[in-house]
Amino acid sequence: MSWLDCGGQPLDLSQPAIMGVLNVTPDSFSDGGLWVDTEWAIAHAIELLDEGAAIIDIGGESTRPGADAVTVSEEIDRVIPVIQALHQACPDVVLSIDTSKPPVMRAALESGARMVNDVNALQADGALEVVADSDCGICLMHMQGIPKTMQHQPDYVDVVTEVSGFLGGRLQACADAGIAVERIVLDPGFGFGKALQHNLALLANLQQLMKLQRPLLVGLSRKSMLGKITGAETGDRMVASVSAALLAAQNGAAILRVHDVAATCQGLQVWQAMREYTQPDFI
Repeated sequence: MSWLDCGGQPLDLSQPAIMGVLNVTPDSFSDGGLWVDTEWAIAHAIELLDEGAAIIDIGGESTRPGADAVTVSEEIDRVIPVIQALHQACPDVVLSIDTSKPPVMRAALESGARMVNDVNALQADGALEVVADSDCGICLMHMQGIPKTMQHQPDYVDVVTEVSGFLGGRLQACADAGIAVERIVLDPGFGFGKALQHNLALLANLQQLMKLQRPLLVGLSRKSMLGKITGAETGDRMVASVSAALLAAQNGAAILRVHDVAATCQGLQVWQAMREYTQPDFI
């Protein structure tokens, strides 16, 4: 399937699409505090769109390892002014709300968001109902544990099989709630309750997750696994992030969630040009 239904608007996935990260939080692992001012956040989102992002993913609560939860009201206060302003300025852009809280989901959808990106895969009480009552796109992500403690001792017998089984179960839960499969994309959750070897196993075996017959969203940008591989600090991982994004695209990822949109788009342009040269009839 080469498109995703986001609020009645088809998102073209015939080529990998870029989801630009916009964290309006003081404590996100990479850009915490940079975009807490609403005007700065809006300007940065427009910059990401100009660089080639097809989706802007707006988050008001950090899910970095060790992060503390925030209240519903605090999260709403952070994200809703940004969503409202961006929806007014760019009404045709797919705005995604990065949250696990049903009240935040509902407020964001009412304010113009067209996608819910949930690291908890709609497991919170009421989350399935909020999404079922809308026509938004949905990202279901795998996470072992909770952000506060997920990286203490992640443990799997077979990470690829276990992640696939979980995501398959959440797909079924969505189907049971009456949510059309055309609205759903899946995220294996790199770095969310996973050690380096687990992340590498998932990246190398994305094709196995594609057996679930849904597009895959991959977020590797600036993550600690890249620091463990390269030794680079968070702010110096652009090259590693683009490399990881290209590997994910090569292995089947349909949406790439990134901080460095322009650099990732350039990398994809080179990859796509080579792909077209070697496979001129591919679609």
